Amino acid sequence: MIASCLLTSCNFTEEMYLNQDGSGKIAINFDGSELMEMAGDELAKENKKAVDSTFYFKDILEEKKDSISKLPKEEQEKLKKLERFAMHMLMNPETKEMKFEMFTNFNSVKELGDVFDAFHEANKLQGASEGKQMKTDPAFGANSDASKVAYKFNGRKFSRITTIVDEALLQQTIDSLGEANMFLSGSSYTLKYHFPKKIKSVSSDKAMLSADGKTLILEAGFMEYMKDPKILDLEVTLEK
Repeated sequence: MIASCLLTSCNFTEEMYLNQDGSGKIAINFDGSELMEMAGDELAKENKKAVDSTFYFKDILEEKKDSISKLPKEEQEKLKKLERFAMHMLMNPETKEMKFEMFTNFNSVKELGDVFDAFHEANKLQGASEGKQMKTDPAFGANSDASKVAYKFNGRKFSRITTIVDEALLQQTIDSLGEANMFLSGSSYTLKYHFPKKIKSVSSDKAMLSADGKTLILEAGFMEYMKDPKILDLEVTLEK
């Protein structure tokens, strides 16, 4: 599914609902409807039925535990991080819809890492569950080892800060994208954060606020984000 995205533009949204006590819900949404627009008629001819379902990675990891146990320990640990996530899938050839939402609740933003990294691990789960070596598609999750994202919230101030942990690996990943640059140039990565109080200030001058001042939206081109993960770093101050 993800590899096919290279043939058209696909949009990702990292959406968070944050409560005053620091708990909340975070999700990464993938909209590949443009891809379905291209493939929908063919799938309809093949009588492919619409899919609208939710599944839990904890159940899949349990079901495939024998196969996964054959993987290197490091890869097993990466997959284990998926236990807390669930995914809703909607694929309908008739309405030309293709949407995925991977989500989890959290007690504190400190529990969260890069959710796009988790989405990438989910993409590799099928091969991993068969005992195969997990491969990194350079176009997706490419920054998972080269950079790390940390979230903080103390009740009034929120931050999403990226640290580049391996400059050489990041450059290697960018170089490996090759022809994918052309296709991914039309894709986007968007942050959409809902806060418990009205926003007083935000560090990015590109961020947009909702009418009630509690929701922040910040969008970047997918390739720009891949090349510079810090482009979506944020510091937000809420009103008292």
